[in-house]
Amino acid sequence: MKLDPTIFRYVTREEFRVLQAVEMGMRNHELVPVPLIETIAKVNRGCTYKILQTLLRHKLVGHEGKKYDGYRLTYFGYDFLALRALLARGTIVAVGRRLGVGKESDVHYCQGADGEVLALKLHRLGRVSFRAIKEKRDYLQHRQHASWMYMARLAAMKEFAYMKALKDEGFPVPTPVDQNRHCVIMSFIHAVPLFHLRTLRHPNQVLERLMRLLVRLARAGIVHGDFNEFNLMINKDEKVTLIDFPQIIHLSHENAKDHFDRDVRSICEFFRKRINIDVEQWPTFDEVMAEVAASPEAPVLANAPVVEGLGRREDAVLVAAHEEDRGRREDGEGAGSEGEEDSSSAEEDGATDPEAKENPEGFQPLHAPGEQGPHAGELEAEAEAAGASGDAPAGGEPPAGEGNGGGQPGSDSDDSSSEASDGPGQVNVKSGRRTRHRQTAKEARKNLQKQQKQRPAKANNSKAKELRKAKHEIRDFMC
Repeated sequence: MKLDPTIFRYVTREEFRVLQAVEMGMRNHELVPVPLIETIAKVNRGCTYKILQTLLRHKLVGHEGKKYDGYRLTYFGYDFLALRALLARGTIVAVGRRLGVGKESDVHYCQGADGEVLALKLHRLGRVSFRAIKEKRDYLQHRQHASWMYMARLAAMKEFAYMKALKDEGFPVPTPVDQNRHCVIMSFIHAVPLFHLRTLRHPNQVLERLMRLLVRLARAGIVHGDFNEFNLMINKDEKVTLIDFPQIIHLSHENAKDHFDRDVRSICEFFRKRINIDVEQWPTFDEVMAEVAASPEAPVLANAPVVEGLGRREDAVLVAAHEEDRGRREDGEGAGSEGEEDSSSAEEDGATDPEAKENPEGFQPLHAPGEQGPHAGELEAEAEAAGASGDAPAGGEPPAGEGNGGGQPGSDSDDSSSEASDGPGQVNVKSGRRTRHRQTAKEARKNLQKQQKQRPAKANNSKAKELRKAKHEIRDFMC
């Protein structure tokens, strides 16, 4: 599903509270029952049911009612919660068109508070892969309800931590900006994936740079694990930038040698098939390990960056999930890297639209027209709590005065329709169609009280008529 910021702008404060309540309930529930959602969100039953129907219509939550009646958070709803936290922090103010689509992640343009162009990466680990991993691994003994969103959040946390560590050591990687839940904000690289190129001006120099980068990573104490043409960006000057880090492993990992040799083979095969260059000599894992052992200094990344909630077992399962996606990709079952569908997604997301010339990134503000976004102080605790939990998609309990993620006023303003821009589910009056009016709980209670008052009044009127009729009959009889 494609991320639609238009819907985000009109999600109300109460709807965000219910959406976050579903997220919190998924810490220990696969399907969250409505009574638990009411308790967490602190919203009465009638409003909760109405809000859930609205969220369900926008596909922010999913509903299962066959064996167990409950709601679950979708990736679309998880996107909204992460964007709301990033908007509250002032990290981003707008989201643009999609750059790349893959089985593991989606990449979008986004705009920072100062107007700079950034990249928004949304991790989307395959749910099928995660189910297979749950069957093979036993680390989930005390986390029976952990979901695929939990793995996506761990992948984002790991990528942000390693990207920051590599950037500090001078490696050619994007600059990390911020991270929340399964979203990573990084600097935008003005380059194209290596697999887009058919020729190179200096192929031998590019090949040498790539091999040196592989060896440099190993000397630092890590193996990339997915070092191929899909995760290497090259600019006009043929300088290389490395992306995609959730599958990084340490040199002490039992599969480090296999992953290193596979990375080398991937580059050699690409240059042989695409550039017609046969690589006769390449670095080996044993040679690199010998250099590391002979060096008096320890690898700069000998100790993995600290990622809260990501232990050895969790990291092993995360790597295994990426390995399964990679294996399915090599078997021809689908694309697995976010760059593999760049060209098609560019056309799909409006590259041919006439307005693309004026706004090539397709930025759409996260604020409603004429409104201001949520106050950062009100949601900062929520954003911190969302990154602190380690059991499932998590977020702090929404405060009573929580701001609106899209800048839309609270429930008091839901009754009136905007003439300047219609929200989702509404139709412009000028088109001749009726505008759908969403009835609030307050109006529903007034209508119910009015109906209850009218019923006994009608009954009393009929009784009074019968009584008057009987009196007239008695009077006529007596006369």
